[in-house]
Amino acid sequence: MIDINESVMQFLLAFVVVGPLLGAVAALLPAPPGLKGKSPEQAVLRHGVTVTGAILIAAIVLALGFDHDQPSKMQAGTDISWIPALDVRIHLGIDGISLPLLVLTALLTFLCALYSYFKMPEGPTPKAFVALLLVLEAGTLATFAVLDLVLFFLAFEMVLIPMYFLIARWGGEGRSQAAWRFILYTLLGSVVMLLGLLLIGIKAGTFDMVALATDNGRSLSTSVQLIAVLAIGIGLAVKTPMWPLHSWLPDAHTAAPTVGSVLLAGVLLKMGTYGFVRILLPIAPDGFRTFAPYLAALAVVGIIYGSLACLALAKQGAKGDLKRLIAYSSVGHMGFVLLGIATMTPTGVNGALFANIAHGLITGLLFFLVGALKDRTGTTDLDTLAKETGAALYGKAPRLGGLLAFAAVASLGLPGLAGFWGEMLALFGAFRPAAGLSRPAFLTFMAIGAFGTLLTAAYLLIVVRRVCMGALPQDAPTLPDVRSYEFAAWTPLVALTVVAGLWPRALLGLSDPAVQQLLAGGTR
Repeated sequence: MIDINESVMQFLLAFVVVGPLLGAVAALLPAPPGLKGKSPEQAVLRHGVTVTGAILIAAIVLALGFDHDQPSKMQAGTDISWIPALDVRIHLGIDGISLPLLVLTALLTFLCALYSYFKMPEGPTPKAFVALLLVLEAGTLATFAVLDLVLFFLAFEMVLIPMYFLIARWGGEGRSQAAWRFILYTLLGSVVMLLGLLLIGIKAGTFDMVALATDNGRSLSTSVQLIAVLAIGIGLAVKTPMWPLHSWLPDAHTAAPTVGSVLLAGVLLKMGTYGFVRILLPIAPDGFRTFAPYLAALAVVGIIYGSLACLALAKQGAKGDLKRLIAYSSVGHMGFVLLGIATMTPTGVNGALFANIAHGLITGLLFFLVGALKDRTGTTDLDTLAKETGAALYGKAPRLGGLLAFAAVASLGLPGLAGFWGEMLALFGAFRPAAGLSRPAFLTFMAIGAFGTLLTAAYLLIVVRRVCMGALPQDAPTLPDVRSYEFAAWTPLVALTVVAGLWPRALLGLSDPAVQQLLAGGTR
C-alpha cells in the first residue's frame, strides 16, 4: 500500500470511469494525434491498447493507494449534484467489494485489446471495434464505481449496445439471432429492474446507495421491499444469468468473437451478482430474506442443469461446441455465486465475491484458449477436434494443451487454485444460513451443490481427455504452439489464478470487513 492523497484518489477513480469514453471518441476521429503505425488499422488498435493500458495502470495505482486497513469505508469518493429535482447525484466510490471487480475489468479489457492488436476478429473497421470495446469498458467500470441507483441503471444499460454490436458485427455463425436474443432478454429484464429502483428511490426519498444501505430498509415497508426485490432481482438474474433466465447466454457465447466471450463471461456476468450484493442485500434485507430460499433453489438447479448440459455436450457423438460448453459451465458456476449470496451470511457472500473474481480469471482464460484453438483448427466442435485434427493436443502443441488442462482443473475447483475457495465458502455458508432462513432447506441445497462439483469435474476431465490426450497420428496436422502475444495475454490470468488459490486472504481480507458491515446495516 502506498500513501496517496484523497484528491488524487478521486481523480484516479473519475479517470478510470471517464477515460474509456474519451478514448472511444478519440478512436473515431480521422487521425488520432500522436498515433503512428504501418496502417490506420494498426494505429487505432494500438490506440485501444494504449487507452486500456492507461486505465489498468490507474486501477492498479488506485488499488495500491486504497486504505486496506479500512476496506469497509467508501474511498476515493466524489459526490456532485446532477439532477437536483430528483436528488440524483454523480456519486462515485470504492470499497473492498467493488475494488477487485474494478481491477478485474480493467485487466481483462486490456488483455482483450492487446490480443485484438495481433489477432483482430474478422468484421468491419477496427475503429468501430475499438470504440465499442472502450464504451463497454466504461459502462462496466461505472457499474462497479457508482453509488446512485439511477447512475447504476444507466451504467448497467450502457454495456448492452456495444456488446450487441460486437456479437452482431464481429461474431461467427448465427451472430445476428444471438445478438438480438441477448439484447431483448437483457432489455426486458432491465425494464422491470428500473421500476424496482424507482420504487425504492421514491419511497425512501433518495437514490443514494450509501444512505439507503445505512438505513438498511427501515424506511421501506415489507411490501415495498418484496416488490422491489422481485423486480430488481429479475433484471439482475437475467444478466447473471440465473436458470431459467439463462437461455440467451449459450447462443451469445457461441456466436461472439473471442474477446467478446472473454468480456461477457469475465466481466458482464459479474454486474448482475454485484447488484444483488450492493443493492438488494443491504437496502431491502427483509424482502431479500423472503426470496432467499427460492433464489438458492434456482441457484442449485442451475448448478445441476449447467453441469448436465455440459456432460451432454462433452460426450462422443454429441456434436458439442466447446464454446457452448463453457457457456453452460458459467451457468453452473454462477449458481454457486447466487447460492452464496442467498445464505445472507458473511461466509457465503464472501465466497460469492471470491467466486466472481475466480470465474472471471478462469473462464476468461478458457475462452482465450478456445479462441486460439479455433484459429488453428477452424472449429470448436469437440467431435471434429477429436477425430479430424487428432486428439493429442499435448503432442502437437504441448504448451497450448497444458494451458487448456490447467484452466480446466482450475475451473473444476482443484484445491490450490482460485476456483476452489469461492465454491467451498458458498457451500459452507449454506451449511449455516442466516437467522430466519430454513437450515434443513439450505442443507439440502448444500448437498445438491456439492454433487454439482462432481459433475463439473466429470465434464471438464472428459473435455481434457478428448482434446488433449491420445496417441499422436503420424499424419496429424501440425499446430502452432502458444505465440508470444498469446503468452503475454494469458500469463496474468494464469498467475492470478495461482496466487488467488494459494493466498485467498488477498481477496477475502478486502471483502470480509465490507461484507460484515453491509450485512450489519450498511456502509460508510
